[in-house]
Amino acid sequence: MRTVLTIAGSDSGGGAGIQADLRTFQALGVFGTSAITAITAQNTLGVRAVHAVDASMVAAQIDAVAEDFTIAATKIGMLANAAIVRAVAAALDRHTLEPVVLDPVMIAKGGDALLAGDAVAALRSELLPRAAVLTPNIPEAEVLTGLTITSVAAMREAAAHLLRAGARAVVIKGGHLEGPAIDLFVDARSSEELRAPRLETAHTHGTGCTFASAIAARLALGDDLLAAVRAAKAYVHRAIERAPGLGHGHGPLGTPD
Repeated sequence: MRTVLTIAGSDSGGGAGIQADLRTFQALGVFGTSAITAITAQNTLGVRAVHAVDASMVAAQIDAVAEDFTIAATKIGMLANAAIVRAVAAALDRHTLEPVVLDPVMIAKGGDALLAGDAVAALRSELLPRAAVLTPNIPEAEVLTGLTITSVAAMREAAAHLLRAGARAVVIKGGHLEGPAIDLFVDARSSEELRAPRLETAHTHGTGCTFASAIAARLALGDDLLAAVRAAKAYVHRAIERAPGLGHGHGPLGTPD
């Protein structure tokens, strides 16, 4: 069995973060390990409190896992602050962890900030060049590029900007646009629009975490990058369809068969 590492925050409500990642890994047939970067007090109605784990403890968790397991892929989610960003980047190099799927988590579904302002520059400089693929949604891509994104054409411009900034491949998730759910995959050689019928996601959260962790799982299982992205998009689509409707706000996704 292949082993995958997630480096991300804990969601006490179970819909996103470490909890969503581990659930996705299990569903896709890989063994999940974790390094927790932050503890959040949250439920489906929102985030009540965030406590960032000390950067040295984040590094110690990664060291403990990487020194015992053979890590076939790594997914990075919420990093909270610049010190954690730098600690994670150093650990990736120390243990030659690759491929890396980087989901630049900045804002929770309910609007709460999950990344300190000074960490954006650190994420851009320290982690973009180390990632096999970057998976921002449109608001995150806007923060990383300084561009306003209101169309697929603007998504292409932002993806090109991120490639120039050091990303080896980018998937910009188009869920914030009107119309069909179009995600844009771009690397140095090709680009592809990944289309699916739009599903109602107003009552779910954790789609970004699930998408990135599904990509990491598929990469660990041997898919090439574009095949992994396509499979992850199909997995998230099914997971939204099977959302169990738990809680009174933005609830968790379902687990496809």
